[in-house]
Amino acid sequence: MADTTGWRAPRRPEWVARVNAEADCLDLPALVPLDADSLLDWARRNTGLDDFGGDAWREPFSVLLHGLETEADLHLMGRMAARTEILNWLQNRLKITDLLKRNPDIHDVVIDRPLFIIGTARSGTTILYELLAQDERFRVLLGWEAVFPVPPSQAATCARDPRIEQADRLLTQINRIVPEHEAMHDIGGNIPIECGQIMGHSFIADQIDAFYQSPSYSQWIMSHDWTPAYEYHRTILKILQYRNPKAHWLLKAPNHMTHIPELLKIYPDARFIQTHRDPLKTMASVTSLLGTLYWAKSDQQFNSSAFEDLMLAPGMAAQLEGVMALRDEGVIREDAITDIVFAQLVDDPLAALELVYERLGLSFDAAQRRKVMDYLASKQGASHGSHRYDDPSPERVARDRPYFTRYQARYGVPDEIKGQS
Repeated sequence: MADTTGWRAPRRPEWVARVNAEADCLDLPALVPLDADSLLDWARRNTGLDDFGGDAWREPFSVLLHGLETEADLHLMGRMAARTEILNWLQNRLKITDLLKRNPDIHDVVIDRPLFIIGTARSGTTILYELLAQDERFRVLLGWEAVFPVPPSQAATCARDPRIEQADRLLTQINRIVPEHEAMHDIGGNIPIECGQIMGHSFIADQIDAFYQSPSYSQWIMSHDWTPAYEYHRTILKILQYRNPKAHWLLKAPNHMTHIPELLKIYPDARFIQTHRDPLKTMASVTSLLGTLYWAKSDQQFNSSAFEDLMLAPGMAAQLEGVMALRDEGVIREDAITDIVFAQLVDDPLAALELVYERLGLSFDAAQRRKVMDYLASKQGASHGSHRYDDPSPERVARDRPYFTRYQARYGVPDEIKGQS
C-alpha cells in the first residue's frame, strides 16, 4: 500500500452514521441498484428518450459499475450518491443527443482559444480560476451548468435559473456528509467548477477516480485513450456557449496536465496557465483531500495505491517532467503557456494576475483590479476554516526532494517543507 501519511478518517456526523448503520440489515444492491440495466432503464423512463449518443462511453461505464460493486465497498449514503450521479450523467446524455438532433447548428459553434488552468492538485489552481473568473470577458463553467447542461443556459436568464439551487444542493451534499470537506474545496451551484464534472458524462474522468476506490477503473482510465472524453467535453461546451456566448472559455482541472496531447487534439489552439508549488506540500494536501472524498462514500480503509502519480514522488515527478518534455518538444508552444508560482500568487495576487494578463494580451485595468480585491476580501470574510493535514516526515522529505530538483529549478519553485538538516 502506498504511503498515506497525512490522512485520518474524520468523525462522521451522527445523522450519517445512523443512516449507514441502518443499512446493516438491508440488501443494499436491491435497495439502491447500480447495475447497468437498472440505471439505463431508469434514465430512459425518466426522460422518455432512448439514444445515449455513440458507444465510446459504454466500456468505461461497464468498468465503473463493476468496480463500484466489487471494489469500492460503498455504504448506503455512498450508493445513493453514486446512483444519483450516474443517473444524472446518463439522463444528460439522452437530453444532449436529443438536443443536437433538433439543433444541428450547435455543432457549428466555435470554441476559440480556450484557456486551461493546469498544475498539480492543491497548487493554487482553484484560487487562480476564481480570480480570473471575475473578468466577464471569460466564459466560465459554473457548477449548475456542469450538472444540468440541457437545456442550454441563456445570457438573459442564467443568473436566476432555477437549476442553480438544485445543483447547489447536490454539489454541497458532501459538505453535509463530511463537514471537513468545506474547508478543503469550495463548491456550489453558482461557483466555477472543474472540468471533471462534465467529463464524467463520458465516464472517462479523473473525478470519478477521486470519489470511488476502484483499482480496476483506475487502471482502465490510465491505459486508454482520453480523446472521447475531450470530444464530449467540447460538445458540452458548444451547448453551453450556444445561447450564452463570450469570447473565450476559462477552464480548470489539475488533471488536464496528464492528458495534454488528447486535449490539444480537440483544442489545437488551447492556451494554458500552469501553477507551480512545492510538490512535497501538494502531495500531502491531496492525500488529505482524496481520503476525505472516499470517506464520504465508503468505510473502506483509504488505499492510495491507485494515486501513486499524485502522492508518491516518482509518479508525480514523472508527471511534471512529462509536461516539461511536451514544452521542450514544442507540443505545447511557449507562447501558449504562462507559469505562475504559488508563492507569488499568495504573496501578491495582483502582480501574478498582471503577468497573466500581459501574456494573454489583455488589459488589467483599475476596475478589474478592484473586482479581484473585492473577491479576495469576500473569500476571507466567508472562511470555512483552514485545511489541516500533516506534512511528510523529515526523512521522507530528504528521500523525495531529489526527484523534483530539475522541476523546481526550472520554474523557481521554493521549498515549503524542509528535510533533515
